[in-house]
Amino acid sequence: MKVLVSDNLSPKGIEILKNAGLEVDVKVGMRPEELKACIGDYQGLIIRSATKVTAEIIDAAKKLIVIGRAGSGLDNVDKAAATKKGIVVMNTPGGNTITTAEHTISLMVSLARQVPQATMSMKAGKWEKKKFMGMELFNKTLGVVGIGNIGRQVAKRMQSFGMKIITYDPFLSEDMAKTMGVEKVELPELFKRSDIITVHTPLTPETKYLINKDTINIMKTGVRLINCARGGIIHEKDLYDALVEGKVAGAALDVLEKEPPENNPLLSLDSVICTPHLGASTQEAQENVAVAVAEQVVDYLVHGTIRNAINFPAIPSDQIARLQPYIQLAEKLGEFAAQIFEGGVTKMTIEYRGDAAGINTAPVTIAAIKGFLSPILEETVNFVNASYIAKERGIEVKEMKSSDEGDYQSLIGIRLNARDKTSYFAGTLLSKRDPRIVMIDNFKVEIVPEGYLLFMYNNDKPGVIGNIGTLLGKNNINIARMHFGRETPGGTAISVVSIDAHASSQLIGKIKKLPNIISIKQISL
Repeated sequence: MKVLVSDNLSPKGIEILKNAGLEVDVKVGMRPEELKACIGDYQGLIIRSATKVTAEIIDAAKKLIVIGRAGSGLDNVDKAAATKKGIVVMNTPGGNTITTAEHTISLMVSLARQVPQATMSMKAGKWEKKKFMGMELFNKTLGVVGIGNIGRQVAKRMQSFGMKIITYDPFLSEDMAKTMGVEKVELPELFKRSDIITVHTPLTPETKYLINKDTINIMKTGVRLINCARGGIIHEKDLYDALVEGKVAGAALDVLEKEPPENNPLLSLDSVICTPHLGASTQEAQENVAVAVAEQVVDYLVHGTIRNAINFPAIPSDQIARLQPYIQLAEKLGEFAAQIFEGGVTKMTIEYRGDAAGINTAPVTIAAIKGFLSPILEETVNFVNASYIAKERGIEVKEMKSSDEGDYQSLIGIRLNARDKTSYFAGTLLSKRDPRIVMIDNFKVEIVPEGYLLFMYNNDKPGVIGNIGTLLGKNNINIARMHFGRETPGGTAISVVSIDAHASSQLIGKIKKLPNIISIKQISL
């Protein structure tokens, strides 16, 4: 497998990739047309913030299956296009947390005490002691917009300065806020009360121009703004006007909407201090994210393990061993159901009972969807784009959980609904690792979901299996296993014959003509 590294990456990361047996090409500074021309040769792409992975690039990436971002921000990747094509997009969210938090604090202190401006003045041969009057941070209110990994570290450190921390984060619970020693408020209140505001959110449609002339108007006069997150969260023209008018006393910016900037008027103001996107630029952070992204890409390309993927539920390392059998069961159950059920499915309900209700079900549900779509879409569906394709096809997917064990300690069920029919398939794990299909509608069975299976509805009469076995033997096809289920003696029954080789359509036709055979399908798992 080949991996392209298109941005600067620590040599330690390159070494990890090569030691895993991957072929690595480092091509830094390519123009978009150059990247588009060569990306078709690679299974993996590792980037930082410079490379723009657009839909056009993704369309040209015929072999690409993983994009690894050395860092956390992914606004330079068209995630929807990647997901639709089944490409795993992963980042390294923790590798630069401390470094970016420290950079935020360094800008905050420098802004409050005008350190860069005073430095420039002294280097110009001046001694302007009265000009650079500062502001204490002690007893001031710091508003943290977004208190994830980085925002949390900033808040923790600034508490030691004696600052009061208020935060807006829709995903932060009141209990967690109390534990952290911060006050959770709504965004307008944060804007009104804060002496300094620092933003730590991704750039999304919801956060685009989050700080603009309207939100600035409700802030305190003399507020100071800091952005070490993403350019575009602050409306730069509105910020410029507010700085000139004196509404905002100062701004510290590590990121801009256009990087590198071209004739950005903000850079002409003495009240603005700025750095060229240095939030993660320490030797320690660069090595951390390089090693992390290299290990994640190796895990996926070599071992098939996905970590820190933004378009696939992450499986913590301590859960992989427990979840893997359930993922395998769900995928096989979905694949089995798809080859039996007839009709346009409008709803798919994944049911978890007993022990299965207590696991991390997100990746298991995706496995069931992927399995169900695979017989139709084959290699075009995978664990990344399965949910997207199901939604695109009008299939509503739901989960249901119950601690009721029923007849099995752990059970996963798939209920399929079409306009005029419903079918149910269920499976369990023997010895917590071996998948078995144990229910098809009202029929109890015990089917090993692997290889070629002949699935038949038949009348529960003597001689059915003997006739099938004789016909398979005449065609030199060996029977590996047989599975049976029936509702009532003498009624309709299910017979599932596991065979060692694929049966031809002619042979399937002959079996269908045997006495008491109602229907037959060949299933491949």
